[in-house]
Amino acid sequence: MTPWVIRLLVANVIMYFIQQTAPGVTDALLFVPADVFARPWTMVTYMFLHASITHILFNMLALYFFGPRVESRIGSPRFLTLYMISGISGAVSSFVFAPQAAVLGASAAVFGVMLAFARYWPRDRILIWGIIPVEAWILVALTTLFALFSGIAGSQGGVADFAHLGGFVGAACYLWWLDRWRGAKRFRAHATTRVPTETLVNWHKVDPKSVHEINRAEVNRILDKISKSGIGSLTLEERVFLSNFVPLDDRVPPVS
Repeated sequence: MTPWVIRLLVANVIMYFIQQTAPGVTDALLFVPADVFARPWTMVTYMFLHASITHILFNMLALYFFGPRVESRIGSPRFLTLYMISGISGAVSSFVFAPQAAVLGASAAVFGVMLAFARYWPRDRILIWGIIPVEAWILVALTTLFALFSGIAGSQGGVADFAHLGGFVGAACYLWWLDRWRGAKRFRAHATTRVPTETLVNWHKVDPKSVHEINRAEVNRILDKISKSGIGSLTLEERVFLSNFVPLDDRVPPVS
């Protein structure tokens, strides 16, 4: 589990219990698009409220399964920014397309995290209801189409479809910005200086069994890639990721 995923899970659970003991909190913090100029803080606070135990359960499960790999990939500060931008863009979308519908829940923010996961690991298979395997990019595409159709047809069952779509849009814009203006050149330069090939000379001592199950599949994939094509075949992002699991005593510092 990664730092901000843990904090967000705890914050959401705590707020849910507060809602149960002090019902007035929900009315004070939920997002009503028509009242946004009178209560601007609700564009953030609504993300930490939930309508039922199943509502928070599904959102937190999605955050638990998708969040750690995304946070490990882009870093904790960027992960938190992604989460908040997705949630706020969900509120903005609701303001534009459904101004009379009150909104609460972490779904928009979590959908942004799901989009990031699908972007970095599009072919990873997700088990729907623990049974049906669906590749991550297909899951996001189907979810987007469903939310779009449902929103246009008139959202049913109190589902904030336009907030979900806004979460996707906000996440997509932020990830695009990272690639265009921050991620590509700066990350590669940073990775090149901090994780040269020599640092991973003892990659064979990485023990996948000691790695958390959320990262284990990615570690195994990278180790298989090294076995087949050599350590020189790794991308800079893969070197950064794998370096986190090389035993500290076995890391070879770069020669100055």
